[in-house]
Amino acid sequence: MKMDERKQKVLQAIILDYIATAEPVGSRTISRKYNLGVSPATVRNEMADLEELGLIEQPHTSAGRIPSQSGYRYYVDCLMEKEPLDRDIKDMISKAMMVRIRETEALIQVSSKLLSQLTNYTALVLAPALGRNALRHLQILPIDDSKAVVVMVLDNGHVEHKVIDVPGGLNHEDFTAISRVLNERLYGLSVEQWRPTILQTIYHELLYQKKLLNSVIELVENAISLEEENKVYLGGTLNILNQPEFKDIEKVKGLLELLEQEAAIKEVLHPAPEAGITVKIGSENIHQSMKNCSLITATYHLNGRVIGTLGVLGPTRMEYSKAVSILEYITEALSKAITRL
Repeated sequence: MKMDERKQKVLQAIILDYIATAEPVGSRTISRKYNLGVSPATVRNEMADLEELGLIEQPHTSAGRIPSQSGYRYYVDCLMEKEPLDRDIKDMISKAMMVRIRETEALIQVSSKLLSQLTNYTALVLAPALGRNALRHLQILPIDDSKAVVVMVLDNGHVEHKVIDVPGGLNHEDFTAISRVLNERLYGLSVEQWRPTILQTIYHELLYQKKLLNSVIELVENAISLEEENKVYLGGTLNILNQPEFKDIEKVKGLLELLEQEAAIKEVLHPAPEAGITVKIGSENIHQSMKNCSLITATYHLNGRVIGTLGVLGPTRMEYSKAVSILEYITEALSKAITRL
């Protein structure tokens, strides 16, 4: 859709004013606040044309206009400029990612919290599916005669540890030998690649070690019984209730119910094949309960490979420019932090 510069400025002014006030916007407001250099009558004419194009609409009997879904779409695609982030915000994000964080799961939880706090919207995060990540290190450490702790580090930085029962009669050297064999055979393989044939190979190799019993295979199976599904994290779920559009709890009831359904959140956060920011507005979202919302998502990476998604959910009247800038910066910081792990 092609529009002349004046219509673009009027549309942008209407959208920015409505985002800020949640009130329908009139021609006098545009003329007075946005210094477009034209009279209210000229603005009215432009608004009439924008309404005819389907970019703005008149709510009920109000004299003012509000952006339509098409208007928001045109703004995001053609007019929006990312809001520069203050150095204080950048420093806060960077420091939060650095402070005593040694696990991917903790980084993701921090990212979710930061995203909801800085945007005042609801943050949605799809964590990596552990089954698709590779083993980096595994170690078995005895606690006493009957128990040991198995520690695994995956290539996305996730650390898994479990206390397991062990047969009697094993000494420290036995655990060292078991750890060595497991690391040699499983290093670089994902959980979903640990097939019975590989475990059988390990079993036969461990039979040559003194004092290793048949329960070794059970020990290995217990140690690698990781959850392979993506986890979902939410931050600021009730932030949506702070928006004027959703003061009526009946209006937002369906959305709150949707946010309780992990499968539905995984569906909306399913990583796009291409990297970068994705903005879905109103009915572009797949669930009916999100028809009054916009969802902005971005993928985060490990060594160039997409491993998860960050998202921010708010009303269609959201501050797109600010939300995109914050989401992009947090996503980049998260990718760097996971790679550093």
